[in-house]
Amino acid sequence: MDAGDGLDPADWSTLRALGHRMMDDMIDHMEGLRGQPVWRPMPGEVRAALRAPLPRAPSDPAIAYDAFRRLVLPYAAGNAHPRFMGWVQGAGTPIGMLAELLAGGMNANCGGRDHAAIEVERQVIRWSAEMLGFPIDAGGLLVTGTSAANLMAVLVARTAALGPAVRASGLGGAPLVAYASAAVHGCVPRALDMAGLGADALRTIACDGAGRIDMAALARAIRDDRTAGLTPFMVVGTAGSVDIGAIDPLASLAALCRRERLWFHIDAAFGAIAMLAPGLRGRFAGIGQADSVAFDFHKWAQVPYDAGCIMVRDPARQIGTFASGAAYLRRGPRGLAGGHPWPCDLGPDLSRGFRALKVWLTFTCYGGDRIGAAAERCCAVAQALAARVDREPELERLAPVALNIVCFRYVADMAMTDLSAEIVADIQEAGIAAPSTTLIGGVSAIRAAVINHRTRVGDVEAMADAVLAAGRARTGWMGSAD
Repeated sequence: MDAGDGLDPADWSTLRALGHRMMDDMIDHMEGLRGQPVWRPMPGEVRAALRAPLPRAPSDPAIAYDAFRRLVLPYAAGNAHPRFMGWVQGAGTPIGMLAELLAGGMNANCGGRDHAAIEVERQVIRWSAEMLGFPIDAGGLLVTGTSAANLMAVLVARTAALGPAVRASGLGGAPLVAYASAAVHGCVPRALDMAGLGADALRTIACDGAGRIDMAALARAIRDDRTAGLTPFMVVGTAGSVDIGAIDPLASLAALCRRERLWFHIDAAFGAIAMLAPGLRGRFAGIGQADSVAFDFHKWAQVPYDAGCIMVRDPARQIGTFASGAAYLRRGPRGLAGGHPWPCDLGPDLSRGFRALKVWLTFTCYGGDRIGAAAERCCAVAQALAARVDREPELERLAPVALNIVCFRYVADMAMTDLSAEIVADIQEAGIAAPSTTLIGGVSAIRAAVINHRTRVGDVEAMADAVLAAGRARTGWMGSAD
């Protein structure tokens, strides 16, 4: 590879040939996913090879690529595979993969200045506003994921509640409290912790039988906190809960927040993309009334990791929370220093990759309608799995299926330590399928989240067959396998 003092190759044609081989191999890999194990354990010798000391001398890129094919590619988590159902992780697309190549070739820093990569991101933000029913000039930013976006929303809400002085003088003991359902994602209490409020500042409100926040209990909690001299400032609604996919009554939450003068934020990590699906959109009524929404393109939109998004109805609130000046970052009316506000005025990062390109190309190539149809099909496949579970006397469904997540268990007469976890590990290690586990009402559950655009009814049927076989093997069940 040595071409003198730089890092470019001495022979571009050799690198070009290797690049074509890489692309062909990865397209073959994606095309053949269904014939591969979903997941396989990493052998000890592979782990040892990946713990080698820092290389100090150059080596042939072809040798390094062969090491990737031998040590890395076979031992992926498996979320690209159609029978991966363990966590809410998108599967990626061939177009998204190629977009990463293009973005890497540009090596754009999207923290600021006036260049095309930032304009692409601004277009993605406008598309997001259109999808959610936000004003077209709403603020927004692409981030690593909904965890980061939720933290940013807490910071914006905190500044809205206490004023811009909080950025310089801190909280000053302000007794702020926020509210969310007991099913809220774990990143929300972490966000309050990292924002300096403390995780105890989050009041978790009981859910109803469908996993949605109890509105009467929420109203009582707000009233009681005000009476105690505390300052309610924020409600976090959930649009697709992590365990069962429940959707809070978003329109009712919006109305309550208007009455109580509270910031209304929605964690819609995967649910937001359902706004592109006519058959699902109505379940999210009220999402466009939020003050801010956090969601991921790398889930139901199938964009490669990572690609999260924060949307803020009033962009001035976002700028007022994050913008700061420095002489070496002076904005100008012309030249490369133009184009303000810069993305670094809208969030904490100055060094930012060109995430927007893979989102832009995904929507440009597939279109919002096709992406929405894929989300709708996932829900139909989940309903087929729920129906199969309900037909099987050895299986018991443990929660309603609001969207695309089915939680169930293998029913055994004998007490076993954690049968669900053992069954899940069995079928993961066999490479058949990859569901996960959770707790539903204190009961260990097998959790199948259908998020992959490649997953079909046959895939969830194969997973259910594998659960039955593993359950029977674990419990010594001797009946008919019909």
